[in-house]
Amino acid sequence: MFYGIIIYMYFFDNKKHNKPHVHAEYGEHTAVLSIEGGEVLDGRLPNKKLKMVQAWIAIHEDELMANWKLAVAGKDLFRIDPLR
Repeated sequence: MFYGIIIYMYFFDNKKHNKPHVHAEYGEHTAVLSIEGGEVLDGRLPNKKLKMVQAWIAIHEDELMANWKLAVAGKDLFRIDPLR
């Protein structure tokens, strides 16, 4: 969580969007973003918050991809630092 944005990565969630992704929630807004490139796959966030999440994804892409592999294998994830 950072700046009121909650980031989720669901275990075994590799079927619906067909690519590695994270879920972001801010208030009543939710979006699904690809890890590779930060593309919005579903939903929406306010523009300022979207840019923050995309920056965070870019900074932590390697860590997110490692966690993605763990998540789809049903293993525990590593904590990733928030955007500061």
